[in-house]
Amino acid sequence: MKTLSDWFVEYSVSHQNITNKKIHYICVPLIFFSVVGLVMSIPNDSLQFLTSTHPIIANWAFVVLLLVLLFYYRLSFSMGLKMTLFAVVCLLGNYWIGQNLPLAWFSFCLFAAGWIGQFYGHKIEGKKPSFLKDLQFLLIGPAWVINSIFSGK
Repeated sequence: MKTLSDWFVEYSVSHQNITNKKIHYICVPLIFFSVVGLVMSIPNDSLQFLTSTHPIIANWAFVVLLLVLLFYYRLSFSMGLKMTLFAVVCLLGNYWIGQNLPLAWFSFCLFAAGWIGQFYGHKIEGKKPSFLKDLQFLLIGPAWVINSIFSGK
């Protein structure tokens, strides 16, 4: 099993260009945030066991994030905590947006803009996105960005 450090070293290979890095620091969190919004938009009728709780918890995004966070905690307790904090921000932010705008459409537009930025960054970098090699990099990217923010790099 790869360590978090192993994942970051491998991810960093296709993220050397400073412009691509800056694009990723913006677009990766936007994509993660938008995916939370898209999943939060799925009707939650089948989550009856959670109906007595707050709407932030009684939705599919909360359930999916619990599973995603297991991935991060398995790699590193510290990274799990950092990603939990980011996940809470995503849930709260999307809940607020959903109270004021059509969440699914907003999230879709954010998702599309994020991926356009990502692919532009990789065009500048001259290297393919890491997730084309291994889909787990779709989860490593957000951890890499969050780690960079917390470490000040």
